[in-house]
Amino acid sequence: MKTAILIPARFASSRYPGKPLVGLKGAAGTEKPLIQRSYEAAKRVPGIAEVHVVTDDERIANTVRGFGGSALMTSEHARNGTERCAEALEQLSSDVDAIVNFQGDALLTPPGFVTALVDHLQADPGADVATPAMRQRADEVRRLQDEEAAGRVGGTSVVVDREGRALYFSKKLIPYLPEKALGGEMSPVRLHIGVYAYRRSALATYVATSPTELEELEGLEQLRFLVAGIPVHVVDVETPAYTLRELNNPEDVSPIEDALAMAGLE
Repeated sequence: MKTAILIPARFASSRYPGKPLVGLKGAAGTEKPLIQRSYEAAKRVPGIAEVHVVTDDERIANTVRGFGGSALMTSEHARNGTERCAEALEQLSSDVDAIVNFQGDALLTPPGFVTALVDHLQADPGADVATPAMRQRADEVRRLQDEEAAGRVGGTSVVVDREGRALYFSKKLIPYLPEKALGGEMSPVRLHIGVYAYRRSALATYVATSPTELEELEGLEQLRFLVAGIPVHVVDVETPAYTLRELNNPEDVSPIEDALAMAGLE
């Protein structure tokens, strides 16, 4: 299965404008912009035919080309990363079978997470969309509960059916957790990792489907697949030793730099 990784990036983020160009220090203190760190994370995935940043902003494109990466320009009309990936399809090699949407702020994503998604699509011809999730440690869930109580978005959780297909995604912690549910090291919460693998047909259906109320309320693009009747296969992946954090708010910079140091990423 020939696979391309696309990294959607936009400058005008409502929560953190300009975040693709925010500098982040690695294990030895070298600072690189977020988009470069995400690009380097994507390049660490084995067996990928193409890696491109897809953006509508020349500042981001110029930064990517400046560190030797590939940038594809898309229009300003894409409402989310999935639409931007769909728009970029015509610029990819015609024999690309699978497209991975590697979030521009997912710089800490282990390469094996992406490999697991591609392997899942290859093993199951009926799977059109796949995304990873991992069990969350109880202490991390408590941190997310604190962030939620303070009105901050700390992560996205997912619940699945017995076949591993998503029932629902939410920026709220789901399912409901009685106190005893956090008594062990690991919790029942599956933290959704914002990486997706699609077949071309799934992207075509996605852009032909209007945005849905749930998608707009939650701010989660993947809910459009569920409303359109396209199952999203959730692939369980192993929880890494370091904390996976996305850059959603300025206060996330320091914890992400700590995680880069713990992971030994320079």
